Amino acid sequence: MTIDYHSTRPAHLAGLDLLASAVILLDGDGRIGYANAAAENLLESSLKALSRQKLTALFLNPEELAGICAQALEHKFSDLRQDLTLERLGREPLRVHSIISALDAPRDGVLIELRENVQQLKLDREERILDQSQVNKELIRNLAHEIKNPLGGIRGAAQLLELELPALHLSELREYTQVIIKEADRLQTLVDRLLAPHRRPHIVGDVNIHEVCERVRSLILAEFPSGLTISRDYDASIPEFRGDKEQLIQTVLNIAHNAAQALAERIEAGDAELIFKTRVARQVTLAKVRYNLALDLHIIDNGPGIAPQIRDRIFYPLVSGREGGSGLGLTLAQTFVQQHLGVIECESRPGYTDFRIVLPLP
Repeated sequence: MTIDYHSTRPAHLAGLDLLASAVILLDGDGRIGYANAAAENLLESSLKALSRQKLTALFLNPEELAGICAQALEHKFSDLRQDLTLERLGREPLRVHSIISALDAPRDGVLIELRENVQQLKLDREERILDQSQVNKELIRNLAHEIKNPLGGIRGAAQLLELELPALHLSELREYTQVIIKEADRLQTLVDRLLAPHRRPHIVGDVNIHEVCERVRSLILAEFPSGLTISRDYDASIPEFRGDKEQLIQTVLNIAHNAAQALAERIEAGDAELIFKTRVARQVTLAKVRYNLALDLHIIDNGPGIAPQIRDRIFYPLVSGREGGSGLGLTLAQTFVQQHLGVIECESRPGYTDFRIVLPLP
């Protein structure tokens, strides 16, 4: 017999809509008879559109899923749990943990429960960040060295030219050579900042993360004395760990300073807020290494959020959401954190931006 629930939700299945995991019922031919609300969200389609379609037709690589469903219909197992990556045309692949069971008569069919594999998504995202960071480092290093050599020549030539200027027109023409020299110096400073993370020695000592946060808090409040509140939500149980204190201060300062600048309108209105929040995370995987404990530091602001068009590129060098910004602050922050075997993640929407720094603890 086949399942035929059409596109309506039978009363006896209403409870399935309360589940967070996606539940799909297939008939003996592999066609979708029912999908709960979570399944509609996961598959990005309504029950009406999904009804009577073959589930395997939704994916580019349905072979593994089809094989499991066929075995379930033959009652070769009571239920089977398996991680699947289901590829879709023009969309991100679904990485899910599946639980597949055969239904008993009179409605022979297959029940499928799908849960997004959040841990796998997180690992993939971290791997992309690490790969991106490595590419950025190589690009920056090569580009900076290519720029340094001609810059020195340009500056030297401008100085020599200035010495050869005729005395009669020296005051008029010197202005132009000084523009060349000053612009060369400005570019030299930019190049030095690009190379700084790779040159600076990693000075390791005992670090108390709350001392780092308090130092940054005092610096931000000194620059923005009114209209901005910096709240603290600290977990006092976080132990000290080995690290470069100055690099971590610079990391937190870069993020917090960016946030304060983004809060300009709220500072003017007097309701701008930054939150420094620390917690201990357990059983954390960073760069494919499992740690029992990790520092979980959040820097949260109530600003306008990061523009969607640059949200995926904020850690790229020279990408800035602020006019006149160098686009180096977050790149340096990510570099410093990765030197501590950690990672920076970001969640942003209007009224809420959360930069999360995760570092392994002893």
